[in-house]
Amino acid sequence: MVGPMYDFVANPLGAVRLTFDKTIGSGTDPSSFDGKDWGAVDLFRHFLFDQARLSQVPILDGATVNWIKPNTLVRFRGMIQDMLGNELYVGAYKDGSVWRTNKFMDISQCPVELNSPDMRLWERRLLYCVPVPGLNSWAESTSEAAVNMCMDSTSEQRDKRRRMDIEAVDHNDFPVIPISNSCPFFFFLLRQSFVQVREDPSSSQYLDPKNEGPCSSHVILPDVDRDSLPCLVKIYDSPESELKLNDVFEFVGVLTFDSELPSEKVDQDEFSNGLCDDVSVNFPPNKVPSLHCVIHRKLTVYDFLQNSPPTEPKPHLVKEAREALLRHLTSILGNDGVAAHFMLLHLLSRVHARADNVAVGKLSLNLTCISKEIASVFGTKLSIVIKNLLPFTKCIPLTVEYLNTASLAPKKDYQINRLIPGVLQLAEGSHLMFDETCLETGTLNSAGVENARLLKALTELQKVEYDFKYYKMEMMADVQMLILSEGKSNIMPADIIMPFQPSSAGSSDVVPAEVLEAWRWYLATVRSMPHLIEAEMQKVVENDLVTARQADRSLGSQDFSRWLTMGRLISASFGETSLSLEHWQMVKELERLRMDRLK
Repeated sequence: MVGPMYDFVANPLGAVRLTFDKTIGSGTDPSSFDGKDWGAVDLFRHFLFDQARLSQVPILDGATVNWIKPNTLVRFRGMIQDMLGNELYVGAYKDGSVWRTNKFMDISQCPVELNSPDMRLWERRLLYCVPVPGLNSWAESTSEAAVNMCMDSTSEQRDKRRRMDIEAVDHNDFPVIPISNSCPFFFFLLRQSFVQVREDPSSSQYLDPKNEGPCSSHVILPDVDRDSLPCLVKIYDSPESELKLNDVFEFVGVLTFDSELPSEKVDQDEFSNGLCDDVSVNFPPNKVPSLHCVIHRKLTVYDFLQNSPPTEPKPHLVKEAREALLRHLTSILGNDGVAAHFMLLHLLSRVHARADNVAVGKLSLNLTCISKEIASVFGTKLSIVIKNLLPFTKCIPLTVEYLNTASLAPKKDYQINRLIPGVLQLAEGSHLMFDETCLETGTLNSAGVENARLLKALTELQKVEYDFKYYKMEMMADVQMLILSEGKSNIMPADIIMPFQPSSAGSSDVVPAEVLEAWRWYLATVRSMPHLIEAEMQKVVENDLVTARQADRSLGSQDFSRWLTMGRLISASFGETSLSLEHWQMVKELERLRMDRLK
């Protein structure tokens, strides 16, 4: 039996062409394909998932971008940092009596005249994606076999580039149709008349009426840092609600990128490079690769685990992992068992619901009684532990200078029509550790006051204000906040104030890789478990809250909410989905021990 006429990895456009030709041959009108798939995506889905060939697709990053051939199938894992709106392109056109398609391509091979009935304009979305901020090295994915395959063919590919002009598709894959002399003017008219920018406040393409619009500037971005390679992802046939700002996705699609293409060549091809608006000019193909997405999937923490155990939380696995991790945290924290318990709950916390302005489930932690000297010992060890356990982490020494100069909130730059990232533009589940022991007496300028306000809002409300110059927009966040300070932090009011009382210098033992993998699996598994309180336990909890309120009138709704969150997290730490009396008693005992330290 003869195999397929195309190679999904080396020649993905062959599959697109074949399915398009087959569907058109059955009498289907090309105009019906705007926003719809004609069977190509199903072929790729079958290849990648049903046949389990996803690992054969190379991952695009700063280390592999020089080895991967253009117009091949790649994967890119990253966070949606900016949403650049939609663009029109020539999706289908007639070559004589035969219909052709430009879908999943950059270069538009269009010989037809303006307003020709032999041309179909379709629409695609543009997303600017970056590697996940704070991504730790152990969570980075590799595809060694695919990279080796790409490296073997690199010499041949570079020789070919010296002999041939840059082409979008190999001649064996797609016929290259010469563009007529009128084509540059044709593209210019389409750029001026048809390229639309949706006025969506969540998209950076939303412009103030005072601004002239995206066509008013012609700014080339600076060279891209290869260690944090971004990617311009072009989305086809997907509802806008599926992809949101700051979501983490894996995009599988056709790569169009040429690092050897001179910048003057980019300028010359401005009008012949499809119907891209100035977004594509701002991201020239010799600096920022483009990925024409065929399939995308939202990633969870599980997708960043290497060699993880089965995801089913079997009781004995959960128990073993919990006991071992708690012992390690206790050792790292100088045998402070109470602080270790709160640290475990903190690492398991997440926002699982919102009620008005309350982010339900968060549990920020402020370890106090930490001087510079103590922070230099325990803070460093704690930072290393957290980096080894969680996929996205950042450690920030907080100083007056940092507050006065840092760009914490993302800001819209209308000159290049881009959302400039800020430190607090983070993926869901990120962890931030702030060292306030570096904070000394000083004066905050206006930027410092604003940054302090942003940190307070993130800690209390799990929200970050994005600055669009003419207005500001609150974006929801889910970021774990850990603060190290000598006294209670005045900038970031945490849910848990925990005086740190170590009795030893703390352990520096190296944890085996397989143990770390088990702990990562444990945290990811129990953190995502559902939770409920049975009717019988609800009565017990209510009675205890009433009794506590009668004994201490200073207790309020925030305290009760914190206790319930701790109950949920303690249950989850044992792999349980409902609150038991034993776990509720543990909540009250931990709170008693903590309050004794605060007295």
